[in-house]
Amino acid sequence: MAKPSKPKAKAAKAAKPAKKKAALPLPTGIEAPKAKAPKRVSRAEAAPLASFEPSAAGATAEVLDRLWTVIEQRRASGDVENSHSARLLARGTAKVAQKLGEEAVECVIEAVAGNRAATVAESADVLYHLLVVWVDAGINPGEVWTELHRREGISGIAEKAARPKALVKLANTKKLP
Repeated sequence: MAKPSKPKAKAAKAAKPAKKKAALPLPTGIEAPKAKAPKRVSRAEAAPLASFEPSAAGATAEVLDRLWTVIEQRRASGDVENSHSARLLARGTAKVAQKLGEEAVECVIEAVAGNRAATVAESADVLYHLLVVWVDAGINPGEVWTELHRREGISGIAEKAARPKALVKLANTKKLP
């Protein structure tokens, strides 16, 4: 009796389809690796951020109007390959809103932790993503500035008390007065 040679045994193993390993779920907050980014994107991501030290030059709330304009231009361009704003807007309202929520939570976490620099950075992220929500919803910053101006000098308690009961019912919550 001849014993099968080892090379034939290896060939038989190679003929069987390889079993795919089931992907294990990643812990919360960890994303799966993504496709390799283009070199220009990698270079931009590796560039150091500017200091957190406030600068008087151009550091006014008008930057929000300019940023809204840029986001609106990126939406109109539809250049999802080169624009994070265009890519995010192309994913739809639910994703745009989800990103705002994620950034808001990150800002709250840093504020509670007392991390001032990170709270500043996360606040900028919140404002950016809020502006993306506005662009997605067709809201011009002037509309929000007008509403804030209307509320100026009105007590928050008085403003909430003046809300119609139908609004509270519609909101389906007991948290509003």
